[in-house]
Amino acid sequence: MDKQPWNPAHGSMNKSCCLLKSEKVSGVRNSHQLGLPGEEETLRNFLSDSDHQLLIMDVIKTQQIAARPIDKVIVHPLVLLSIVDNYNRVAKDTRKRVVGVLLGSSFKGTVDVTNSYAVPFEEDEKDPSIWFLDHNYHEAMFSMFKRINAKEHVVGWYSTGPKLRENDLHINALFDSYVPNPVLVIIDVQPKELGIPTKAYCTVEENATQKSQKVFVHVPSEIAAHEVEEIGVEHLLRDVKDTTISTLATEVSGKLTALKGLDARLTEIRGYLDLVVDGKLPLNHEILYHLQDVFNLLPNLNVNELIKAFAVKTNDMMLVIYLSSLIRSIIALHNLINNKMLNKEHEKAEDLKPVSTPTAWGS
Repeated sequence: MDKQPWNPAHGSMNKSCCLLKSEKVSGVRNSHQLGLPGEEETLRNFLSDSDHQLLIMDVIKTQQIAARPIDKVIVHPLVLLSIVDNYNRVAKDTRKRVVGVLLGSSFKGTVDVTNSYAVPFEEDEKDPSIWFLDHNYHEAMFSMFKRINAKEHVVGWYSTGPKLRENDLHINALFDSYVPNPVLVIIDVQPKELGIPTKAYCTVEENATQKSQKVFVHVPSEIAAHEVEEIGVEHLLRDVKDTTISTLATEVSGKLTALKGLDARLTEIRGYLDLVVDGKLPLNHEILYHLQDVFNLLPNLNVNELIKAFAVKTNDMMLVIYLSSLIRSIIALHNLINNKMLNKEHEKAEDLKPVSTPTAWGS
């Protein structure tokens, strides 16, 4: 007997796990047979009746929002970090993929993905039509996330792909119970080339044949972050060390990246001020106050004492760099001389060894 996804209109939820197949289900397996986390039962017990009502109200509220075509999907860095961490803990060095829920908001065709969490997921490698997604675990997790941030709603789900699979349409149909038009974001956790590691899709009705069916269509995606997230990501990237690159090269690369970021911010400020001067944008006194505060923090380089202090500091740094270069050169010369002396001693020792003459055997 097939088990259907939970529908808020049906009232109370079924506490059993959801094992779905495209046509029929051969046998029912529980979560322990599938090797799912032990925290699942704890989360289910934590989900009280009030949480059920909260989830139902959120789903109804989400469905009341007019579903409109999705024009763009914005993924935040926190989501990428969470998905990569989930993959490293569950499916690293395997052919499996991980699946989870995307949280965020949708406004005027733009889906803003700000958070995510993993969901227990299994699929049969031999028969892709057999798959398992624990929707009870998802509902328990979402109720707890809802207590932290009530503005975040279910906007779709993610997969580590790295490409679309046969049963993705059926998984997407399950999320139709939680959001009118869920988005699927495929994250490439092991990219082979540079670029954005995200691909977003949504479903549309295709009436090419007599029987209409849903198909995935590509949606433009981009990586964006708030100012606080940018600062956090920059600090995390500083701690990522490449053993093949020296410390000096790492520091120079960090300084260059910071200067490029500063140049981009200054270019953006200049563009805004030009638009204000041309009358294309209204004057915003709050923004001008912030810009004035920034310029007030800049040092006055017209003061002689400050110029002298900068020169002294720069000379001190250059002196240390110069002495370090001299010391490295002297050490290299010292090692070269020692190497030549050792080679000469080795050659003398070889010359002092007696030369063995071959013995002639006569008849």
